[in-house]
Amino acid sequence: MAYLEHLNLKKAYNFVLLYLSFQISRAIKKPVIWGYPSTLSIEPTTSCNLRCPECPSGLRSFSRPTGMLSEVLFSKVIAETKAYLTYLHLYFQGEPFLHPKFTELIAIANNAGIFTSTSTNAHYLNEKNVDKTLASGLKQLIVSMDGITQEIYEDYRVGGKLSKVKEGLSLLLKKRKDNNQNYPRVILQFLVTGKNEHQIPELQEWASTMGVDELQLKTTQIYDFENGSELIPKDLNYSRYIPTENGKWKLKKAIENKCWRMWQGAVITWDGRVVPCCFDKDGAHVMGKIGEQSFKKIWKDEVYQSFRTQLLEDRTEIDICKNCTE
Repeated sequence: MAYLEHLNLKKAYNFVLLYLSFQISRAIKKPVIWGYPSTLSIEPTTSCNLRCPECPSGLRSFSRPTGMLSEVLFSKVIAETKAYLTYLHLYFQGEPFLHPKFTELIAIANNAGIFTSTSTNAHYLNEKNVDKTLASGLKQLIVSMDGITQEIYEDYRVGGKLSKVKEGLSLLLKKRKDNNQNYPRVILQFLVTGKNEHQIPELQEWASTMGVDELQLKTTQIYDFENGSELIPKDLNYSRYIPTENGKWKLKKAIENKCWRMWQGAVITWDGRVVPCCFDKDGAHVMGKIGEQSFKKIWKDEVYQSFRTQLLEDRTEIDICKNCTE
């Protein structure tokens, strides 16, 4: 409902243009791009308090620069995109609440008429941050919680304290209710692995008791999946990968020469680099940089169009697409 409230005729028309140009591009195998992205992910910071084993932030393994998003850069992006942007995910890598002005960034986008969302490990949902979050206009809060006991939780969320997650989540939901607010809508996200899949029934019961708005059971991305991993669930309904006859593993879903994400949205790193999607965690495919070019120019520039061309011709040749569920 909140998403629809942020729509207007201009944004709806822009979305139709994007969808039509995507379908035409698929048909003729050449990139046609009408309109501008309706969705953006912007990275507040690469810093994180945890050390998750399948995450560049957790592994401290970035090959690109790390740092914090400046309010000036963020305001510039919002000013350039607010006419057509309907959905902003203030997250890419890192823990967003480590940004000292995170809730102020949310408020800037909210005041510009944009639906705002973020993802967090919930270790910083203390009294002060909960109050600021509720006042910011944030519409969706995704909380990552990959275990219902401390032992299982910390096996993946290395360095994390499940009790802090539960306390912070409980505090936010209570204050939201006390304030008679409907937002942010809280989504509890559970990355299903071979180590926690047995906890799903208990998790579902806990989530219902807690009163979260939605529980999402999400498949886990694994970097070196070809040789298998203890993180691959036994129940393959929760896996991105399936075994092959030669003992190796492959993506469950075949890679097709199409990707709606390349027409619908983009990702902007903390320092203004525009990358094609959230699978490009190390920023290997930079389409341009905010401050050096306008976002509109980057979106329709030759570099971006060449990337879309490659995608339509043979997506298997693009490294970041080889582990993608699109």
